[in-house]
Amino acid sequence: MTRSTGTTTAVVAAIGAAALWGTTGTAQALGPEGTQPVVVGTLRIVAGALALALLAVAIRPRSGRAHPTVRAARVPQPVVVLLGGLCVAAYQVCFFEGVARAGVAVGTVVALGTAPLATGLLGLLLSERPRPRWAVATTGAVTGVVLLVAGSAGGAERVDALGIAAAVGAGVSYAGYTVAARTLLLRGVRGLAVVAGLFVTGAVLLLPALFSADLTWLRAPAGWAVVLWLGIGATGVSYVLFQHGLARLSASTVATLSLAEPVTATLLGVLVLRETLSALSAAGIAVALLSLLLVAAPAHRRGRRLGSRSVPSPP
Repeated sequence: MTRSTGTTTAVVAAIGAAALWGTTGTAQALGPEGTQPVVVGTLRIVAGALALALLAVAIRPRSGRAHPTVRAARVPQPVVVLLGGLCVAAYQVCFFEGVARAGVAVGTVVALGTAPLATGLLGLLLSERPRPRWAVATTGAVTGVVLLVAGSAGGAERVDALGIAAAVGAGVSYAGYTVAARTLLLRGVRGLAVVAGLFVTGAVLLLPALFSADLTWLRAPAGWAVVLWLGIGATGVSYVLFQHGLARLSASTVATLSLAEPVTATLLGVLVLRETLSALSAAGIAVALLSLLLVAAPAHRRGRRLGSRSVPSPP
């Protein structure tokens, strides 16, 4: 596989992961009454962690090689796993708290807008410097998401300072998870082992949330269908794709490509749930998609010569 083909595959994998994440809202809407977002999110992480752990045990390819730019020990590997797991758990809590306090529109925009920016900054710890094209594309994609959500808000959303802070926390948590996973991948840890380890850690941290939760809705077959889809499809399969993209693309690039999630969610709302699509939301989708295409388009740069091999700049 050539480098350009590998990069294209990684871009498709990252967008595919985001598209699967975009099904979560529709899946919950089609589930039985009585579901609570935080409980559903916790069950999703628990089921996804189990699926990823089973895949990691069943599929055992040879270990990866450490990236040549990654130097020896800084943060111990178990600490990276713990921090990444904390971010997995914190995202669920912060996101749902943010949308509950600040409103769905404001909370979603703040969380999704913060995530790629925070990832770009944290990516500097890995010596991954975002390119100008990434900055332009990310600005465009975030603008598209703002338009998309604003067009579907349906009315004025109340603004709550704690809600905004929680939504920012969700974006930073996503960035923390992404950079932790990227760090482990660059150190040569197997991709499936990375996502399984982080999600198992996050699931253990979230389990106490289920002790006092109302789980009677799981008696309905639709309840189990929602949990299984969110755990296996929207978490297990999606994060297998995510780690594939993250192993070959910079953390900031993957974070920007993940903005395909709200586009998918909106389109499913229109096609499956019969929601209406305003002109503003349609414009937002168009802007976001064009921006994602700008990120995905290969950069035509002359590689540096190293012996007889050409070494292009990493994406």
